[in-house]
Amino acid sequence: MSVHRAEHKVSTLCRVLGVSKSGYYAWLGRRPSDREVRDRELTEKIRGFHKASRGTYGSPRVTADLVAEGERVSRKRVARLMKADDLRGVCRRKARRTTVRNPESRSIPDLVDRDFTAEGPDRLWIADITYIPTWAGFLYLAVVLDVWSRRVVGWCMRPHLRTELVLEALDMALEQRRPSSVIHHSDQGSQYTSIAFGRRCKVAGVQPSTGSVGDCYDNAMRESFFATLECELIDRSTFRSRQEARSAVFEFIESFYNRYRRHSALGQRSPMQFEHEESAACEETCGYPAENLWKIAAPETGATTTDFPQLFENP
Repeated sequence: MSVHRAEHKVSTLCRVLGVSKSGYYAWLGRRPSDREVRDRELTEKIRGFHKASRGTYGSPRVTADLVAEGERVSRKRVARLMKADDLRGVCRRKARRTTVRNPESRSIPDLVDRDFTAEGPDRLWIADITYIPTWAGFLYLAVVLDVWSRRVVGWCMRPHLRTELVLEALDMALEQRRPSSVIHHSDQGSQYTSIAFGRRCKVAGVQPSTGSVGDCYDNAMRESFFATLECELIDRSTFRSRQEARSAVFEFIESFYNRYRRHSALGQRSPMQFEHEESAACEETCGYPAENLWKIAAPETGATTTDFPQLFENP
């Protein structure tokens, strides 16, 4: 009615809409209800958390952020307010094949048998490779994740798929975590079944393990991370060069994913928050101080904690 008051009389509009003039003017001067005021306050906070997540969070993780701040709010209410404010999370793209099995490679046993659980840090690592499209061609990313905390403990980026790619990711994980005994589980890609990779595992005391071919359950946890990377960063960005992509992925992993992004499997906590809160258990099971969990190495870029103090600051 307020929009059309310049064209029609209020009495005419009230008659057409079936309301009284007194009721309309009473509504016009009425103060917002407590629920409306509360919705506005929550909407402002929701916008802030959604922006902090780079526009990736949907209602479940935004709700977790609000609850962590002391708000008492349901997921359905958050979903309603996000929809009204045109805020939404991101969805995932179709997968692309990067695994090529070498039929002449040696046989590596499956030490996991689809049991992707760990009682403590550095008991079970999972590894895989994905690609990042740029205007200059593909950039390949190899990662190593700790199953216990879902944290990316090792990574490497190269413009090729040679064995050095996975070797450097493994070396970074070993340098950061210094495990006493860990299973390294991957697919049967030629990089992971190569002689050079097997030798490196033997020297470091790592037990290599590979899953069965074409097993979606065996790949689920690794693909979950890659799907997050792809839908929350890669699909929303255009990289003109490999260096631009390398910097963006580095910042996503070390500044956002490991430190901030909430995981439903971790009770809506980030990997580093989970490790920090479980640090007492880490010291007991790992045999080394919990502060070692925060050591970061970046062999791909040559970066150190001095180069990126804002990223490597303890939580």
